[in-house]
Amino acid sequence: MENKVYIVLVNYNGWKDTIECLESLLRSCCENFQIIVVDNSSTDNSAAHILSWAQGREYAAAANPHMAHLTSPCIKKPIHYFYTPDASIDCLSLRENEKHCRLILIQSEENRGFAAGNNIGISYALAKNDAAYIWLLNSDTVVETGTLMALVNKARKYAMEGRKVGMIGAKLLYYDFPDRIQGVAGLYNKWFARTQHLGVFKKDHGQYDNEGITRRMDYPIGASMFVSVDFIKDVGLMCEDYFLYFEEMDWVIRGREKGWELGYCWHARVFHKEGSSAGATSRKSHEKSAIADYHAIRNRILFTKKFYPAQLPTVRLGFLVVLFNRIRRRQFDRLGWVKHA
Repeated sequence: MENKVYIVLVNYNGWKDTIECLESLLRSCCENFQIIVVDNSSTDNSAAHILSWAQGREYAAAANPHMAHLTSPCIKKPIHYFYTPDASIDCLSLRENEKHCRLILIQSEENRGFAAGNNIGISYALAKNDAAYIWLLNSDTVVETGTLMALVNKARKYAMEGRKVGMIGAKLLYYDFPDRIQGVAGLYNKWFARTQHLGVFKKDHGQYDNEGITRRMDYPIGASMFVSVDFIKDVGLMCEDYFLYFEEMDWVIRGREKGWELGYCWHARVFHKEGSSAGATSRKSHEKSAIADYHAIRNRILFTKKFYPAQLPTVRLGFLVVLFNRIRRRQFDRLGWVKHA
């Protein structure tokens, strides 16, 4: 088995973000990697635009000029790619002509959510039987040149120390405020089913650059998860019951039941636009789109029933605050979601 890394991006109506992300990834100083983009049944002709970019007929533009150094000048095109309009594993034939392609683009005929989209990419990578790690990365991110290599080195360090680390989180920074932290770790309150990002919107001056973060981490933030293939083979794919949110925590708990730990790599710096597809933001919860708000409410109960049923009474009690906030914001059309959660 080779020590290959597969990077999985899920695109949904966000091809401009995706090709900007791809431009930054192709600058990675680590050589042994392949990028898999799963188009999750977009309605904006995303697949055609991504292929046009790979052919050199369209160009990535930095949404924030201060971040342009991570994506320009453009990587020489065309780049070798393989495209399949069928996401079923039987049709993802492992042909010799795609073996050396840097980009694999898979078209999903149905949007079954974040986990399902990632699982298509993961399943493809596992079928190749040459992967050591799979990096699940949001398509609305850009990364520094050394980020992938930093993640690989951290994973190797954990292995040399004899630690059973299945998932490694990165330092997430705001794309629009690159000196501000979006989060270095996810924290979870099981009594009220509330999540929080450690370090959110604090100025980054290295205060979280230490291994002690892993002792506080309940889950790696889903925008960047570097996952061991051994972990996936042992624990299984991501749970597809949630559609959006809570997938990474479900994976973490299932992994912990089998003795897997979490890791953290502060040298892996990922700049996240946050919420581009779902319309969600950790700083301004009142600006959540309807779909993001619905699944955030629904999945708090779904996750609690599955892993913390004894805490259901306090979680439901906490929904009184949710109801109050929806009334205060005049979001009357969303009240039913809370009552029936």
